[in-house]
Amino acid sequence: MYIEIMLTPSLPEIQQQYGVTSAQVSLVLALYTVFGTAINPIVGKLGDIYGKKKILTIILVCYSVMVTLTSFAPNFNVLLVSRTFQGIGLGIFPLAFSLVREQFPRELVPKAQGLLSAMFGAGLALGLPLGAFVANDYGWQTNYHIATPFVIALTVLIVITVRESVYRNIKARMDYVGAGVLGVSLALIVLALSEGSAWGWTSAPVLGMIVVGVALLVPLFPFERRMKENAVLNFRQLSIRNVLVSNIIGVIVGMGMLLSFQSIVFQLEDIKPAGYGFDIFTAGLYLLPLAIVMLIVTYPVGVLISRIGVKPFLIAGSVIGSIGFVLISTATTAAQIPEYLSVASVGLAMLMVSMQNLLVLTVKPSEMGLATSMNTVFRNVGSSLGAPIAGSILSTFTFQAVLGRFTIALPTQAAFQYTYYIAAITFVFSLIASLFAHEVMGKRAKEEFSGPSS
Repeated sequence: MYIEIMLTPSLPEIQQQYGVTSAQVSLVLALYTVFGTAINPIVGKLGDIYGKKKILTIILVCYSVMVTLTSFAPNFNVLLVSRTFQGIGLGIFPLAFSLVREQFPRELVPKAQGLLSAMFGAGLALGLPLGAFVANDYGWQTNYHIATPFVIALTVLIVITVRESVYRNIKARMDYVGAGVLGVSLALIVLALSEGSAWGWTSAPVLGMIVVGVALLVPLFPFERRMKENAVLNFRQLSIRNVLVSNIIGVIVGMGMLLSFQSIVFQLEDIKPAGYGFDIFTAGLYLLPLAIVMLIVTYPVGVLISRIGVKPFLIAGSVIGSIGFVLISTATTAAQIPEYLSVASVGLAMLMVSMQNLLVLTVKPSEMGLATSMNTVFRNVGSSLGAPIAGSILSTFTFQAVLGRFTIALPTQAAFQYTYYIAAITFVFSLIASLFAHEVMGKRAKEEFSGPSS
C-alpha cells in the first residue's frame, strides 16, 4: 500500500517529465485499480484451486517485475503498461487474509487479521508524506528504487517461510469465460468512474463504458448460475448473509474513505480562503494520525473480537466513524482536522478488522480465496465511487477568487462539509448492514451462527 500511494504526490512531475496532459497522467492511477479489480476474482479462484501460497508467489514475482519496470520506464507508454499490470498486486491482500484464516487457530485469527489491517492503513497514510519527501528531493523514480529490494525480499520470504494452503478445491474448474466477462465489465465500470471527472460525465467514452459494462452483466448472471460451484460469480456464496454484509460494508468503507480523504487533502492544500494552503508534504503529515490510530487500535480490536465477538465492533466502528466525519465537518482550524480524523480512524480501524473477520470466519476454507477477492472488488468499486462524488461536489459548490490577473473557481466551505456529511451517512448505512450480521466469535456465536466454517 505504501508503494501504491507514494506515487500520488508525483503526478504533476510525471506529467511534466513525459509531456502528457492531466487526463493522461490520471490513467497512471486509474489503470492500476482497473486491472487489479478485474483480475481479483480470477486470482482468488485460482488460489482456491491450486493453492494460495503458489498463486501469491506468482503474483509477487509479477509485481516485482512490474515495480522494477515502472522505476526505469523510458517513456509514458511503458509507464502506463507497467503500472496497469502492477495492479495484480491488489490480489496480495485477499490471499494473505485467506492464508491467515487457514493456518492460525480460530481464536488467533482476529489478532492476525488486525495486524494485516493495520498495515493496510499505515501504508496508505505513510506513503503520502514520505513519498512526497523522497520525490521532492530525489525524483519520483527513487521511491521505486528504494521499494524494489523490499518487494523482492518479501517474495523470497513468502517462498521460504509460508506454508501452502491446507484446503484446496482440486476438483473445481476455472470459469475462464465468466471470469473474462466479469473482468471486462468491472474494468469498464471502474475506468468510467475513475475518469469521469477528467473526461466529462456526459462524454461518449464514459457513458459508453458504463452502459457496456452493465450490459455485460445481463447475460453473465444466467451463465454463472449454470456453472454452479465452478462459477467465479458464485451466487450461493454471495447470498450468505455474512458475506453479503461484508461486501456491503466493503463498498461503504471504500466509498466513504476515498471521498473523505480526497476532500481532506484538497482542503489542506487549496489556497486560502478555500483551504489552508499547505504543500503536499505538510498535508501528508496531517494524515499521519490515520496511520498511528490504525497501528494502535487494530491489534487490540483483534484481541477483543476473540472474546467479545465481531458484531459489537461492526456496530461501534460504524457509529464512531460517523461521529468522526461529522466532527471533521465542524472543523474551523487546520489543527482540528487531524484531531477529528483520529476519531474517524478509530471507527475505520474497527470496521476493517471486524469486516475481514466476519468474512473469513464465515466461508468455507476451500472457497476463501474467491470470497476475499470479491470483497476486495466491492471495496475497489466503492473507492472508485468515492473519488468522483467528492470531485463533483467540490467542483459544483464554488466561489470565484481573484489570483493576480486571473479569476479561479475554488470550493466553498459548504462543499467540504457536504462531502464529510456524505461520508458520515455512509457509515450510518454500514451500521444498518451490521445489524443483520450473524455473530461468528465469542459467546453468542453458537447461538447466532451455524455457517459453512462452523
